This record gives sequence, structure tokens and C-alpha cells, in this order.
Amino acid sequence: MRIKQISVSGLFGIFDHVIPLNMDERITIIHGPNGFGKTAILRILNSFFNSQYSELRAIPFKHFCLGFDDNTSIEIIKNTDNSEEAEKNNIVFKFYQPYSEPVYFYLKPRKIRSDRGFPMMFLDYGIEERHTPIIRSLDIRTEETLFSEEAVEHFNNLSFPNLKSQEEPNWLEQLQSNIHIRLIESQRLLNFVPNRSSRRSAETPSILSTVSAYSDELAKLMQDKFKEYGTISQSLDRTFPVRVVKQQPSTDLTDEQLRHQLNELEATRSRLIEVGLLDKDEDAEFQIQPQDIDESTKNALSVYVQDVEKKLSVFAEIASKIDLLRKIINNKFAYSYKEINFSKEKGFVVTTSYGSSLSNSKTLLPTDLSSGEQHELVLLYELLFKVQPNSLVLIDEPELSLHVGWQVQFLKDLQDITQLADLNILMATHSPDIIQDRWDLTVELKGPHK
Repeated sequence: MRIKQISVSGLFGIFDHVIPLNMDERITIIHGPNGFGKTAILRILNSFFNSQYSELRAIPFKHFCLGFDDNTSIEIIKNTDNSEEAEKNNIVFKFYQPYSEPVYFYLKPRKIRSDRGFPMMFLDYGIEERHTPIIRSLDIRTEETLFSEEAVEHFNNLSFPNLKSQEEPNWLEQLQSNIHIRLIESQRLLNFVPNRSSRRSAETPSILSTVSAYSDELAKLMQDKFKEYGTISQSLDRTFPVRVVKQQPSTDLTDEQLRHQLNELEATRSRLIEVGLLDKDEDAEFQIQPQDIDESTKNALSVYVQDVEKKLSVFAEIASKIDLLRKIINNKFAYSYKEINFSKEKGFVVTTSYGSSLSNSKTLLPTDLSSGEQHELVLLYELLFKVQPNSLVLIDEPELSLHVGWQVQFLKDLQDITQLADLNILMATHSPDIIQDRWDLTVELKGPHK
């Protein structure tokens, strides 16, 4: 299920926009002057599909409609009437299906007192015994602790799992689960990490450099895959002798085919070493030479080849993503004499050198990268590792901190990523350098006719 068209009317009380998405090429670019609602549209989409409804309340619009490729649609209607009755049903979701009557959901008005004041500090989040999400916060002005819906309304933009301020109907939950949305905001260099303990302590959350957090996360992903590889290896190795004995000699497998398979395994192993998933001395037994094949070993080697293919297949997806990330980033980092590699222990490994002497190389922390380099690395990492397949990714101002040369290359890199990761993209930009000659992918947001 995919979104094929977005329309909004009365945005900021001024603008009406219709945005058809490019279903075939899967990349749509919206552009227009500042203040015409590019970021607001992305935030409304993210707010609705991730149940972060405070954004819907905050952004002024009358109607927001989404048409899907299965001929269903949903309309978000804001009641701008100031009457007491209208306040009870301020926002309505109206879902249309072919040959059926539309169904409705009325979003409850917020329950935060008007005298609460905005300055609040997040303290703790957890799941209580009955799987009820609780969130604890502090009104900085009054030092009053808040729980439940009051805090939910203030902090639901943090994307806490299962955190909703009211029960939703099955049709709405199903719709939201069918469309996966991820917003990559223009501010992406800081990462908010809440304390997810169920204890209601007064610990404050951690604010980390996003590039450091993602480096640690990738190291963990690589370690997990290596453990999975080890588990499969142990299982196959234990049963290898028995399977060799039971294996019937194959008359179809020629010596040449077996040599080709062994060469392919060695090439795969070399690629995994290059991206940091295997160590150079890991499983040296892979390196069986093709000339070692004879009739007495052919049967055992055919079982061996099948086993090694199973072992290495564990790395297939993550290796492809790391390889593409490495290729794109190093193409950009070369101008500043930097190079990125990856390891199971450290995640991102950045080195810099000038000239050909390896002795001049120096290892940098990910946070030593420039803001533009960090923006690019964080954005590409999110696209490759943080988004599930067939999602719609919303990218706000990808040109941020990128010099013109990187902007020119961005769309080509994005196309490679969307093909590998199976993504749909809706991007808001001011940069003609990003668009290049692909104006066929763009939708211009215009003002009202004067």
C-alpha cells in the first residue's frame, strides 16, 4: 500500500497544494519559496502515521487528504469553529473505501491546562506492569511532576513505542501499520536518548552526537551478524562429516563448476573482509585451492561449498549496505583527504592522510568530521539502516551544510540507495543543484492566485 497523492487546503490559512507522487521512479521533490509549507506537509504526514498528534494540532490547515494506490483515501479535517461543541471534535479522520460508507475517528482535544506553560524537562519513560506506557516530566517553572496524557501531549514527538493518549479504532491502526513513514529532519546532528527504565528516577536524558550514536549502533549490528554467523557455522560444522558420508555423488557437477564456486566464495570472503565483517585470518579454510580438487575430494567439497554459502549468506544484506555507504562517503570525503572504513569494534573508522605515506595517516573520531560531512554520513546511514523496506522517507532540506559538488551528486546517490533499500522518497528542497535536470520529479508549491 503506497501513497499516490497528497493534497492540503487552508495551510496557514493561505495555501492549497496538490502533490502527486512519482510511483515509478519513487522519488518526489517538492520545492517552493520559504513559508509555502514544504516542511509543514512533511510534518503532518509524519504526525499522522506515527500517532504524534500534537503536530496536527499545532500546524494550521483545514483539510489534508491522502490518496492510496488501492483506491482508498483518508481525509484529516480541522474544525476551525471556535464554539464549545467544535472544540470537542476539533480534528476528524475520515476514511473512504470503495463500495463502503466512510468511517470516522474524532481526535480528543488536548488535556493540558492552559496555565501549564511550555518549559518542561523530560525525565523518564518506561512500561509499567500492565504494558501501559508512562512518561514522567517536570514543569521547570513550577517543578511539578507530570504523568500520563499531559506529558504525552508534550513529548509524543519523541516517537516512544506504543505511546498514545487515546485508543484508536482497528481501521486506523491497520492503515497506519500499512504505511511506514520516517522523517529525516533538517536538524540531524544531535540524538536524544531517553532513559527507558521503568523506575521513576530523576535522571535526565542523554543528548548524543548522532554520528557517534550511529557508529556505536553499526558496530552492534555487525557484532550481531557475526554472532549469527558463528552459530550457523558451529551447527553446520558439527554435522559436516555425517552429511559428507550421506551425500550422493553428483554426476552433474563438473570440476570447472566446482572451481568457479570456490573462486566465488573467496571473492565474497574478500568483500566481507573489506567492509569489516570478517577478519583477515577468519576461516582461512575457505581458501581451498581449485587445483586441490580430485575425484576423492569432489563429493566432500560440494557439501563444503553449500555450507560456506549458507554461512556467508548471513552477511549479504548488511554487507551490500555497508559497501554502498562506503562507496558514496569515500567519494565525497576524498576531497578532504579522509577515508571511512568499518569495524565490528568501533563502527565508523575515519582516517585522514596527505600524500601516499601510510605513516602520515591519523585516526579521527566521527565527531571530528565537519558538520557537512556529519550531515551526509547521518543522512545516508538513516536511509540504509534505519528505514524498513517499502517505507516513505521524508527528507527535509538534504542540501543542509553540503557544498555544491555534493548537492549535484546527491540525487544519483539517492537513486542507488532507494533501489538497494527498496524505499520511496518525498523530499523538500530549495536547491536547484540537487534537482539538476530532473525537473520531471518535482512539484512546485505555489501561492494563491492574486
